[in-house]
Formats: sequence, C-alpha cells, structure tokens
Amino acid sequence: MEFEPVIGFEVHTELKTRTKVWCGCSTRFGAPPNTQVCPVCLGMPGSLPVLNRQAFEIALKVALALKCDVPERTNFDRKNYYYPDLPKNYQISQQYAPLGRDGEFAIELPDGSARTIGIDNIHLEEDAGKNIHPEGQAHVDYSLVDLNRAGTPLLEIVTRPDLTGKEEAEAFMRGMKAFLEYLDASDCKMQEGRLRFELNISMRPKGSDVLGQKVEVKNLNSMAVVLKCIDAEIERQSEVLAGGGRVAQETRLWDEEKMVTRTMRSKETAYDYRYFPDPDLVDVAIDAAMRERVTAMIPELPIARRVRFIERYEIPEYDARVLTSQRQLAEYFESAVAAQANPKAIANWMMTEMKSRLNEMGEDATADDFPVRPQALAELVRLIDDGTITGKIAKQVFPEMVESGKSPAAIVEEKGLKPLDEGSLEPIVRKVMAENPKMVEDLKGGKKKAIGGLMGQIMRATGGKANPALVTPMIERLIEEA
Repeated sequence: MEFEPVIGFEVHTELKTRTKVWCGCSTRFGAPPNTQVCPVCLGMPGSLPVLNRQAFEIALKVALALKCDVPERTNFDRKNYYYPDLPKNYQISQQYAPLGRDGEFAIELPDGSARTIGIDNIHLEEDAGKNIHPEGQAHVDYSLVDLNRAGTPLLEIVTRPDLTGKEEAEAFMRGMKAFLEYLDASDCKMQEGRLRFELNISMRPKGSDVLGQKVEVKNLNSMAVVLKCIDAEIERQSEVLAGGGRVAQETRLWDEEKMVTRTMRSKETAYDYRYFPDPDLVDVAIDAAMRERVTAMIPELPIARRVRFIERYEIPEYDARVLTSQRQLAEYFESAVAAQANPKAIANWMMTEMKSRLNEMGEDATADDFPVRPQALAELVRLIDDGTITGKIAKQVFPEMVESGKSPAAIVEEKGLKPLDEGSLEPIVRKVMAENPKMVEDLKGGKKKAIGGLMGQIMRATGGKANPALVTPMIERLIEEA
C-alpha cells in the first residue's frame, strides 16, 4: 500500500517589540544571561502582569491579515506545566478565546499554481526562557537556564492539516516568513529563534481522506532542517504502517547528527495542561474603532506587490517573484528605481550580484544589511546607461562599492576606469582586426556573428574600457575602408 503525508504547522514568531509582553524588560537578543529580567518575568510572588499594547495590536494585525474571525472580547489563560525555563510553572497563553479562528493563507507553488491553507487559530502568549546544555565537557550532569527570553511576546499560528508534501511545506514556510516580514510583525531571524516552525505530520493511504495519527516534531531551527525532518518522518511512519504497526501520538525531537527523529514525550492534551482563565488579567475588548485602526496598518502584501511590480515596472514575473520575496528587497528595488528609471537593469543587478552577496552574509541577511544603498546602485546603472562606463567595468566597480562604501563615480575616477575615446580606441581596434584576419573575412562575407568575436578580443585588449556603442560602427567603417 502507498501512503501520503498530511502536514500542518504550529508557527511561533517573537513579535517585534522593544519590551516583553507582561513587563518592561528588554527583548534585545544577545544580552548576558539573566540580565533582562524583573520580578514579573521571573515569576516572583505578588508580581502582576500588564499587557503590552503594541504586542497585542501587532498580533491583532496578523489575525486580521489572515482573515480570521476575531471575537469582540478575548482573554488569557494559564497553561500549567513544569519546566526549568518556565519560572512561574505556567505559561500565559490563550485557549478558550484566542485572538482569531478560521483564517486562511494563500501559498504559491513553483509551478505557478496557488493553494489556500486553513488557519485553525492564532493566539498571543509568552515565550519561555532557554535551557543551555554545556557541550564538550566530560561528566556534565547539569544545564544552565537563561531567562532573558522569558516573557517575550510570542504569536502562535496553528494551521489545519492541509499541506500534502514537502514542496507545499516549503512554499508555506517561505510564504509565511515573507508575510510576517511585510506586516513588520517580526524580524523572523530563525538563527535567533525569532521564527520557529513546529511540524505536525501523519501518513494515510494514498487517496484516502481519513487523517492518520499525528506526530509533532520540535527542535527545528531552520527551514532546511524542517524539510529533512519531513523526509525522515515520511520514511519512518511509512515503514511502521507497512509493517502492520501503529504510529504513536507523541512529540519527537530532531536529531541532526543521526538525521532521524526520536521520542521526546507522549503527546499531552489540553486536559493535561489544566487550562484556566488567568485571574490577574482582564478581558480585552476589540471594538470597531480598534479593528479599523489596526486594519489600516496592514500594508501591501507579497502577492499584491508582485502583481503591481509586473504591471508598473514591466518586469518578468520571475523577477517580480524574487524581488517581492522579502519586504526589504522590494523596498530596496523601488527606492533604486525611483533614483534611476531602468527597472530591468536594477532588477538584474539585484538578482545576481546583490543576492549572491546576501547569501554569503547568511540565511537571515536582508537588503537592510547590504552595504550598498539603493541610490548607489541606481548611480551605477546610470553610469552604464549614459555611456560613462561599460557593463564590464561596472562589474569591477561593484565589488569595490561593497568593500569601501564609496560611490561608483568616485571609484571610476580613482581607478581610471572611464571608457576610451575614439582616438585612443581606433589603434587598438585596428590591431585586433589585423591579428584576426579570419573574423574580418567572415564579416566581409556577411557573417554578422563574427563581430561578437572581434568585440570580445577588443574588450580583452582594453580591459573592458571599450564602449560597444563606439566599437561596432568603428569596425564596420574600417572594413568598408579596407
């Protein structure tokens, strides 16, 4: 019997606020352990939480953008469990009246088709601290606890089991990351734990509409790891079912070294957490005025922006898809085009030279981190467009712009990279033509493609300083004279 996967996600994203959700402690990443804490996030007796308005409004913005049913009143509950990184021994979350239910999220697949993924619910809660397990030390039987992260506003988005394979799972993760970035809800830096995908996966007979037993997998710190985990779980669960066994409902962890999942604990239910309304927090009323104000904060989202790029800038769909994959990239493009109206040339530079550099800078690098500002890239394109430099010279200028931060015009001047004028160019063209008589004869015989070979030789001879707009008519004139 053939089996097929059914996949859902629990998306956890830390919201883009300067302070925590129940207190005024900083959410800055990388501070010394246990320095961004107070009696509230340490769970000291008698301390009282106060809701961070900005965190709530960001969460509401996400719920509205996902077209969720948002209640008129929402409240917070205590989720009770013991773990060293949870100082209160409970997590303030939302179980009975979450911020949103029954939403939807559109994903686009590589073949251009689209699918709508159901959103079961979306709720605001607090993040836990972090347990640190010493590595590389023999006979270590303890862990360290850093509570800086405890109390950071955390938004959980729970999907329905609507994804049917690895390709759709990847499209969902990339799409959700871009969606949250566009909303400015989170910086989504996965390496800092700002965005985490927990995988829910089951297997069922191919063609069946009956769901199999779900397994949840945690400890997935990148999209690449999630995709590897999907492969491993498909193989593991298929083998269990094919052998007549039963897949256990449980929570598993990813083991990167062995490339397998392993059991963490049997799956708890809501009953196990003993949810009850938090007595220290009042209900939050979501009236029409709040909805209208927060809805007005929702910006143009990736799919709509891509369509506009195609129509307004007349660039190919592929270019528009790449440029709108990150909010920062899209904004960079529009700033550059505003300074030099050559959208296709700017898009080409961004998708090749710029994207290559960003990839070298790391998975979480964005256009905001790129040292060359949009106006500088626009200036480089302008120098090519007005004939001041050639495209080949521009390829030499760009790395210098990245390294030094200097303007392209200044680099061209300092390095003496301006193209040769006609007087300096003609002797070189004559010499190259004399050294390549076969190409010249081909041109005389009407083989126009031969001019490309001559042009390549001339570019090499001039170090890229020959302007093709001058070289082509010069070659034709010299052949006529001959």
